[in-house]
Amino acid sequence: MRVVHGDQVLAETDRPLVLRETGCPARYYIPAEDVRVDLLTPSDTHTVCPFKGTASYWSLPDAPDLVWAYPEPKPDVAAIRDHFCFYETDVS
Repeated sequence: MRVVHGDQVLAETDRPLVLRETGCPARYYIPAEDVRVDLLTPSDTHTVCPFKGTASYWSLPDAPDLVWAYPEPKPDVAAIRDHFCFYETDVS
């Protein structure tokens, strides 16, 4: 799996975690070591999911809050700790 935004490769992995939730598209969580975090800037945005916990977001200069992660996920989804997820509408 490769995540590209514009002409930048933001992530590349052969070990994504797939998370499926009712009413949502499948989300691919990529291990942090496979993400170009050096290209991302932490955002002040945080959201709360009753099933996963509190998400933190990162941005690119032209793509605010493009990627998120759950630094302290709830026990049922503990496997997504140290993984990033990208909005599929903003990457190709």
